[in-house]
Amino acid sequence: MTLNRRDFLKLTAAGAASALAPNLATAAASAKAIAFDGFTVFDPRNVFAKAEALVPGQGAEFLNLWRSRLFEYQWLRVVGGHYADFWQIGLDSLSFAANMLHLELQAEQRESIMQEFMNMKAWPEALPVLTKLKSAGIRMAFLSNLTEAILLSSTQAAGLDGLLETPQTTDRIKTYKPDPLAYQLGMVCFRLKRDEIVFAASSGWDAAGAKWFGYKTVWVNRKNQLSEELAPAADLVTPDLNGLADFLSVG
Repeated sequence: MTLNRRDFLKLTAAGAASALAPNLATAAASAKAIAFDGFTVFDPRNVFAKAEALVPGQGAEFLNLWRSRLFEYQWLRVVGGHYADFWQIGLDSLSFAANMLHLELQAEQRESIMQEFMNMKAWPEALPVLTKLKSAGIRMAFLSNLTEAILLSSTQAAGLDGLLETPQTTDRIKTYKPDPLAYQLGMVCFRLKRDEIVFAASSGWDAAGAKWFGYKTVWVNRKNQLSEELAPAADLVTPDLNGLADFLSVG
């Protein structure tokens, strides 16, 4: 279904905040669905390996510049009212990183890096955990800043077909997380109340955004990153998706 921003606001006008569960046990018991950030499930290391291969000797610095601008451009464009989708912002931020380091990076090389997002594989525990969650009757979908094309292509490449519902991309409403409207997509997708949905974040800022919105939140912190100074904290921090299954008492 095509969903523009105006239609989305109409659909969610009645979705007022429901009271949060008083404790984690109650939250887990009431959970009917999980909204996943894409990188909780998909392993993007093939993307970074491709980028590093194209700039030998400066790969680490190049990646740091690219990744920081990749997020900054998302947020700046939303705040400035000049939205562009994840793919375009990826290309633009690659150009910036190359220019900063005085590197030659041709258009076809930038496209080849972005193309790797279409072929991400799943993290090792993702398939068994998602299979257990589905068997337990828990609904699942991506709620991601990635485009729908990336999410669908990598779902197939990762062998996850049939486990998740239609991916929810913030591109549909021309914004990015942590805009509250982005997290509202989960309630629209599942037709559930806020306290019936758990959000699985792959970064500290995304966990904070989901908590601000009112979701019970699990931060899949694979790199053991420091917590952001953005209270409140996630309900659970775990190194992989097994912690999410434990949180929901799915064995």
